[in-house]
Amino acid sequence: MSLPPHALPESEVLAGLPPVRAVDASEVATRIATAPRLVVLDDDPTGTQTTADLPVLTTWTVDDLRWALRQQSSAFFVLTNTRSLSPEAAATRNREIVRALHEASRAESVPYVIASRGDSTLRGHFPLETDVLAEELTHLGAAPDGVVLVPAYIEAGRLTLDSVHWMRTGDGLLPVGESEFAKDATFGYASSALPDWVEEKTGGRTPADKVVRITLTDLRAGGPEHVADQLSSLRDGATAVVDAVCDDDLRVLALALAAAGEKGTRLLYRVGPSFVRARAGQSAHLPLTAAELRPLRADAAHGLIVVGSHVSLTTRQLNHLREQHGDIGEFELEVAQLLDDTRREAHIQETAAAAAEALERSETVIRTTRTVVTATDPDESLAISRSVSAALVEAVRLVTAARRPAFVIAKGGITSSDTATQGLDIRRAWARGTLLPGIVSLWQPVDGPAAGIPYIVFAGNVGGDTALADALALLRSAA
Repeated sequence: MSLPPHALPESEVLAGLPPVRAVDASEVATRIATAPRLVVLDDDPTGTQTTADLPVLTTWTVDDLRWALRQQSSAFFVLTNTRSLSPEAAATRNREIVRALHEASRAESVPYVIASRGDSTLRGHFPLETDVLAEELTHLGAAPDGVVLVPAYIEAGRLTLDSVHWMRTGDGLLPVGESEFAKDATFGYASSALPDWVEEKTGGRTPADKVVRITLTDLRAGGPEHVADQLSSLRDGATAVVDAVCDDDLRVLALALAAAGEKGTRLLYRVGPSFVRARAGQSAHLPLTAAELRPLRADAAHGLIVVGSHVSLTTRQLNHLREQHGDIGEFELEVAQLLDDTRREAHIQETAAAAAEALERSETVIRTTRTVVTATDPDESLAISRSVSAALVEAVRLVTAARRPAFVIAKGGITSSDTATQGLDIRRAWARGTLLPGIVSLWQPVDGPAAGIPYIVFAGNVGGDTALADALALLRSAA
């Protein structure tokens, strides 16, 4: 498929679309009331940021999964953090989760359907994760007929139109294959047209012309039953890619998926954040207010901000944070010292001690060096990222052990996952809502040492330049 080489005005890209087919979230909620529970295997914690009041697990023992299945919710998240893992480790983790989930499902008599939640800018272990999930489900007697790819993230401006995936920038809509995210050292790619991207990522195993395209015309003019017929035509793990420009498009898809499921079609989903909200029967929620945040804040004066993301947007957001909140403390973990075995531990301890002392006086930032360090080999680059993230997490553990913060903001996908699971020992939580429209999720931990400390998951690649400063301003207003 031929694509424009640069960003285009959004009005130009979205001109001439079929009229929106309005679907209320309550209609989806009613339709899915008896449908299998949606279990979202989230490859980093940022998939929760379009939803509210859904359970989150960071571990996947049978007991934990049984707890989640017993909650009165249409969906729940399992934080896998696989985007930070090697392909082999990611495959192993997915297998473990499916086997434990199947056992928990039988024990609770609650059926399930799996969504593998990946990045809305198309980074992550695809098709490895859906391949492994399909293989495990097949062994369990529930072989998927197809894989449905829906990467849209409406609030963040990640839109799919005519099977081409776009991202909103300051200059307009840019084909995602031309973005900085497509140049990722580990998960890079060239294609913006999803059928071509599927062919690229599968190494030609799934040719672009064999990918089923569900377009806005199908969703808006054809409607749920028409799309259900398209989905029901999938066989032998075939892939379908789905357009979405607004929540109504995704709710049409959710109704179609329910109809296809009622006809016996088994599907596996690979999705961005917005799909989860639609399939869970939720509408977009307004951000949490200061009054709603006030009872969630821990009994402490100041919060901790942990920044591991190195994308340029995060750096700009840090700059605005300094400008708007000039009284914050800021401490850097230098990557060069972290990769030096003779300096690593001392550097972590010195930085953490200084940050803990500053936390008594003001909000405090711990961040990594802004220049990313990579290797020529993708696996080595991922190993460097893991090493840096481990150091950041250790610093968080030391700081919070010395001084309890009022809240913790974690900036970056891998950062927010590792901080939750290793820095704060969060196992079970509820995603309560967002600090900004459709982005920046707040978790309420329900067990462990972090219980009572609101945990804010802030992806590296979302929000405007002032988003981090705005989020902090809201949290400060709740003091």
